[in-house]
Amino acid sequence: MAALTRLRILDLTQFEAGTACTELLGFLGAQVVKIEPPRGEPGRHAFGVKPGKDSLYFVVLNANKRSVTLNLQSEEGRALFLRLVPQFDVLVENFAYGVMERLGLGYATLSQLHPGLIYATIKGFGTYGPYHEYKCFDTIAQAAGGALSVTGFPDSPPCSPGPTLGDTGTGVHAAVGILAAYIQRQQTGRGQRVEVAMQDAVVNFMRVRMLGQYIANMAVPRLGNTVAQMVPIDLYPCDPGGANDFVYIFLTTLEMWNALLRTIDRSDLIGDPRYTELAARNQHRDEVFAMISEWTRARSKWDAMHALAGSGVPCSAVFDTNDVVNDPHLQERGMIVDVDHPQHGTVRMPGCPVQLSESPREIRPAPLLGDATAEVLHDLLGMSAGDVQQLRSRQVV
Repeated sequence: MAALTRLRILDLTQFEAGTACTELLGFLGAQVVKIEPPRGEPGRHAFGVKPGKDSLYFVVLNANKRSVTLNLQSEEGRALFLRLVPQFDVLVENFAYGVMERLGLGYATLSQLHPGLIYATIKGFGTYGPYHEYKCFDTIAQAAGGALSVTGFPDSPPCSPGPTLGDTGTGVHAAVGILAAYIQRQQTGRGQRVEVAMQDAVVNFMRVRMLGQYIANMAVPRLGNTVAQMVPIDLYPCDPGGANDFVYIFLTTLEMWNALLRTIDRSDLIGDPRYTELAARNQHRDEVFAMISEWTRARSKWDAMHALAGSGVPCSAVFDTNDVVNDPHLQERGMIVDVDHPQHGTVRMPGCPVQLSESPREIRPAPLLGDATAEVLHDLLGMSAGDVQQLRSRQVV
């Protein structure tokens, strides 16, 4: 049995921060029912979607869910929604600040209706504080959380880190909060409100990168691919010199340094006082970089990675996205999976990053719009096919 089989989630999320949260819980077995307006949530139509098809952006963020269309702008739609709420353990929403309250569906209302409800809300800047009404997207949260300021090179402007730490990172934080509230509910019988702000999540990711701030009370600089005073941590060029032909080396101990020297055929430098101590290596940074680069430039990033890593030197080739989706290691671990989607055919996408020894993982394709509307309304509210058809005729579902 999947770990969260008995957990029912009412998913009102859109775009990424919320959908990533509910998808992860769905991967772990939760029954996720996605409530969408009759036209679909905005993510279905994002990033150049082809006519008649959901966007791949939507597909990779909404696996393991069922879709129910419901017009919450209508009085009848809201009434149906209020009938559904007591059938679920968790509600997750990431609308702009105040939307749920204006619909009459805020936590104060729904917790009266269902005291056991765990109501998770994801906002850019939370529901209080000077910025709480500001709208937010991923890179805005990364800018506000400090991530952009430390990404890039010292002589270049701040740069987006690339991974959606502000969106999916916030969704993972929200999933942790939901599970904590669920465990507490087993003891108390009461639900509660779970709030995660995107800015807060990015700041949490920054806690180690901000070490210089704690020590010197000064803004942490951009360091490119290096770590302050930690030679030879850096990115080294490989053959044939393409945009991603690099290997990243990160070592911290003398044992690792000596293993590096043996691998690059410089055992003669083992014990050399110019390089043995970290402080000395820092004084000879350019020499160290040139020495390692001479070796890596003569090899592909894969040959360099396997030689170094096989000798105990922590490193990795720079995987581009094509490398990632075709990586045999990730495929063997079930982190890259092929999913059959009714519109797109086979979609190769990331799977579930969490493995549980006693709980199977199943990846099901993202739902088509409203594909479970009739089924859910019948199973949970006892409505007939005729009832649902009448709702459709009135544009309620």
